[in-house]
Amino acid sequence: MERKNWHQMDTLELQQTLDVTGQGLLSEEARKRYERFGPNELSEGEKISPITLLLNQFKDFMILVLVGATLISGLLGEYLDAITIIAIIVLNAILGFIQEFRAERSLRALKQLSAPTAKVLRDGEVRQIQASMLVPGDVVLLESGDRIPADIRFIETNSCYVEESALTGESVPVSKHCERIDEADVPLGDMKNLGFMGTMMTRGTGKGIVVRTGMDTEMGKIAGLIQSTESAETPLQRRLEQLGKILIVVALGLTVMVVVAGILHGQPAYGMFLAGVSLAVAAIPEGLPAIVTIALALGVQRMIKRKAIVRKLPSVETLGCASVICSDKTGTLTQNKMTVTRLWLGGRNLEVTGEGYEPFGQILDDGKPVELKNDQALRRLLQVGALCNNASIYETFPEEQRKKKAKEELKSTWELKGDPTEGALVALAVKMGMTAQSLGAMYVREREFPFDSERKRMSVLVKHQGGRLICTKGAPDVMLEQCAYMLWDGKVVPFTATLKQKVLAANEAMAKSALRVLGMAYRDLKPTDPCNTDEDVEKQLVFVGLTGMIDPPRREVRDAIATCRRAGIKTVMITGDHQTTAEAIAGQLGIMPRGGQALSGQQLSAMTDDQLDQHVERVYVYARVSPEHKLRIVKSLQRGGHVVAMTGDGVNDAPAIKAADIGIAMGITGTDVSKEASSLVLSDDNFSTIVAAIEEGRGIYENIRKFIRYLLASNVGEILTMFLAMMMGFPLPLVPIQILWVNLVTDGLPAMALGVDQAEKDLMEQKPRGAKENIFARRLGWKIISRGVLIGICTLAAFWLTLRVDPQSAAQLTLAQTVAFATLVMAQLIHVFDCRSSRSIFHRNLFQNRYLVLSVISSVLLLLAVIYIEPLQPIFKTVSLGMREWAITFVMAGIPTFVMGIGSVLSDGKSKRSKPGRPMIGSTNVRAS
Repeated sequence: MERKNWHQMDTLELQQTLDVTGQGLLSEEARKRYERFGPNELSEGEKISPITLLLNQFKDFMILVLVGATLISGLLGEYLDAITIIAIIVLNAILGFIQEFRAERSLRALKQLSAPTAKVLRDGEVRQIQASMLVPGDVVLLESGDRIPADIRFIETNSCYVEESALTGESVPVSKHCERIDEADVPLGDMKNLGFMGTMMTRGTGKGIVVRTGMDTEMGKIAGLIQSTESAETPLQRRLEQLGKILIVVALGLTVMVVVAGILHGQPAYGMFLAGVSLAVAAIPEGLPAIVTIALALGVQRMIKRKAIVRKLPSVETLGCASVICSDKTGTLTQNKMTVTRLWLGGRNLEVTGEGYEPFGQILDDGKPVELKNDQALRRLLQVGALCNNASIYETFPEEQRKKKAKEELKSTWELKGDPTEGALVALAVKMGMTAQSLGAMYVREREFPFDSERKRMSVLVKHQGGRLICTKGAPDVMLEQCAYMLWDGKVVPFTATLKQKVLAANEAMAKSALRVLGMAYRDLKPTDPCNTDEDVEKQLVFVGLTGMIDPPRREVRDAIATCRRAGIKTVMITGDHQTTAEAIAGQLGIMPRGGQALSGQQLSAMTDDQLDQHVERVYVYARVSPEHKLRIVKSLQRGGHVVAMTGDGVNDAPAIKAADIGIAMGITGTDVSKEASSLVLSDDNFSTIVAAIEEGRGIYENIRKFIRYLLASNVGEILTMFLAMMMGFPLPLVPIQILWVNLVTDGLPAMALGVDQAEKDLMEQKPRGAKENIFARRLGWKIISRGVLIGICTLAAFWLTLRVDPQSAAQLTLAQTVAFATLVMAQLIHVFDCRSSRSIFHRNLFQNRYLVLSVISSVLLLLAVIYIEPLQPIFKTVSLGMREWAITFVMAGIPTFVMGIGSVLSDGKSKRSKPGRPMIGSTNVRAS
């Protein structure tokens, strides 16, 4: 159906446009429209079969490389290596299949938000039908607790409130009305005469005409965005694919050169072929995917302990290089619990402490606790707020808490039943001892005059021993017109124009602080006073005061945002709330720096993508935005070279969550849709958990770089040893079985231990890596080449020093090969400690990583075994070494790490002397490097 501005139509124009009367559609007309528009369902798009998903896992370049390595290992008779590589391939394929299969479930979760049935008028009768059978023009009847089954235009409302936070990000239920809205361009959250599929009626009743069904609804637009949004390839995946291609080309090229050089210098062709193939197997890092998988899997286990559930393994590393976190406000940065924080009574500004719906806190006057028994105005204000109320708060214990032993203290939480605004007033009263039980013993409710959008107030008539009392709460500006008196200094005085100006000034001051303000009033009724209508009771009221409430920021979020800033990560707030509220929260949390900008959804809609790209770096707050806006913001940041993390909990966040480099959903308040579209779920809904995930992700990536540095420097050393020997006309310094043994032992446990190494202390003081950063950036390539060259030269030097004693002796050649073999292994095992630091081996405690120490010890024992156990000597072509040979081995093996370590220390000292000062980390304009 053509999209129209349904909110601008009045009821008559709406009925004429949709050709429907107040009696609903005729059954025959409904059938025709169903054939035209189809079922009121969300389509899932083209489905990918599980078999296709599984086969797609074997298209990766590194997987094809591993298949080649498997064939080579099998031809060499290295069946154990071949089986290991096959296991790696299958493991990676299974993990990838599970991740993609689960990701495609997001639309199925979205469909669950649709109402299964709907109450409609057909042929002038009320009928219950399947929601999928609804068509445009159907008249739908709704009451409290109903889920709205399609997009509707309200034509009748009675105290109608709808919970739309999952779609619009609004903190509190929205009051609906049936009047036309004049403005054409209205944000979704301000379309007060429309109801949207999947949202929930929380109060009152309503009648509406269906204007959009299925994929044409606002929920359908989100489903379409999810279908059309492709999950971004992670930086880790891009870097590993890049690395694999480089290694294959370089390793095969050098191997061919070694074989050709050996043959040209008179070596046997068959022997050189075996040596070349052995070098190729050693040079190709078939253990890389396994180490990466293990490092990520262990990181996942650590993240679970830190309240973050990882749904996709690479996402841990991706979050580590995030440069922007786009966060939803409601429920993510804030508690999603309305809380009264300020009161205004007779010229006094009072502060209220406590959080959420917990009934703990104080009311402070100039920092001092207020005594309720001596404060008549405060006592009356609390009574009005608690009596003119339909909400309740109750204590609950999580299931895991219930399983604790009786002697252990149970940690409870306080939950709300009812409207969040009214819940805040109940919690305020209970903080001062006014419970439902104590009030119920004194007051009995006789009648309620519900809140509606026209009156903008609610009243309750109660009976007590002294007579009857009317309690009223509502918008301060309209409340003033109903009040003739005011409670001032404990006395009821006439409500003069001067006093009204004071109330309006206090209301404006609270509103500027992004507080939701309610006025409180009462009247003692005489026995003869009429009380049949709201006009009877809502007059000649006594104004008491104002309550200011807000969905407050989480306590720990400000520190988390400061940590992100020190780490060079920009935090951006994206919310469906009003701009004033958003800017106030951003200011309290430290999100908005000096010179930062805020944009509204209307301003965003007026911008082209190019204009948004020009502004996006300076904008820290986006308010009153739609799902399409969130998606545009994420993509604009990505076009600017950022790695974007998107957090959220609502259906409206799902497309942006899926499009982001890493999507983060809230585990407690998050919808199933947002969770299924995400890569990471925060089980405690705590923004600070993201900071822990960032640190974990950075540590994992650095550990992968450590492994790559160690592995490739060792491989360069092996290849260079053989290449230089062939170029210089030397005999083979290493036989094929020794090359394969070095590859098996040094690429195994020590490399794996590097994958779980502890992070360096200044990890969170560094700026994020660029999204296009090469795997060899930050001098990693230089470190690999320089260490590899030194290892190769020193290994060949150890071979030559031993061989030169008797170059023509076969026994001396075997001894020299054994020395070269031992030197190469020891040089790599010493070098593995050097790889733990971005500086040198002297910058970290050698024994901090006990797994690395144990793995190196085990490798040394295996080396000694093949050298000194006689049955193994013929297999590995080794002989026992004496003191002289071990002296040569240790000196040559230690030179690469010692030389580079001394160079690093001298370089650091020179750098410190040339930089007397350092900019303050975390300032607005300076980021740590």
